[in-house]
Amino acid sequence: MSRAMFCAVASAALASWGVVELAGTRSGRPRSRPGALLLAALVRVGRRAGVPAAPGDLAARLAAAGAPRSLGLGDVMAIKGAAALLALVAGAPLAATLPGRLPVLAGVICPLAAFLAPDLWLARRARRRGRTMERELPDLLDLLRVALEAGLPLWRGLGECAQHDPGLLARELRVAAGELELGLAGERVLEGLRARCPAPGMPALIGVLERAARYGAPPGEALGALAREARAAHARRVREDAARAAPKIQLVVALLLVPSVMLLVAAALLRSLL
Repeated sequence: MSRAMFCAVASAALASWGVVELAGTRSGRPRSRPGALLLAALVRVGRRAGVPAAPGDLAARLAAAGAPRSLGLGDVMAIKGAAALLALVAGAPLAATLPGRLPVLAGVICPLAAFLAPDLWLARRARRRGRTMERELPDLLDLLRVALEAGLPLWRGLGECAQHDPGLLARELRVAAGELELGLAGERVLEGLRARCPAPGMPALIGVLERAARYGAPPGEALGALAREARAAHARRVREDAARAAPKIQLVVALLLVPSVMLLVAAALLRSLL
């Protein structure tokens, strides 16, 4: 069973690497040649084997994870299918040596694990991006409020704020500002920004921007309230993380430190008795 699981893990890592290589083009960094070759091989094998239909929410999950816009849903599904096929082919001979009904179970688990690995990676990346944006949101909201109160138009103020911030959220705002300069409609740009920014406070910010763009309402007071709310939410999350860390520390103490101390005491007592 361990060999079959190793093949599943290796295939899952292979599929995840392919999605990582695709998502790496978002920041403009060129893909490495081995990664590009691996990606092309996975896509080619997956398309020859037959690309399954993409789920309806895959595009939204790719956007939330920071995937490049040039990434096609068929490419991702081809990578997943190729990884599942690789896990099935590589794990079948090893699974056949298992006793009882374990070969059937391994033959199902290995391809399934390889097929779902990119989805798990995308979900984890989206959560990480959301937390990073949540930390950056309050300062960016204050900067945007000051820019708008100084007299800058809404879209220009948004672009100027993004230019002076090196963070992840500011990078997405720069993308949105570039789309506006190319002539895209503001509603479409804000919808794309909503999909690419999974931070909890982003729907409220986009709602404020939509009302300001549509009705001309001054967003300064609303942005200040959102900044205070975002800081309070971040502080609450930090306290919750600290509260969850306490039981983990106690578990480590109970499982590692206490037995080691008891062994030392037992060794000292045994030595004194002998």
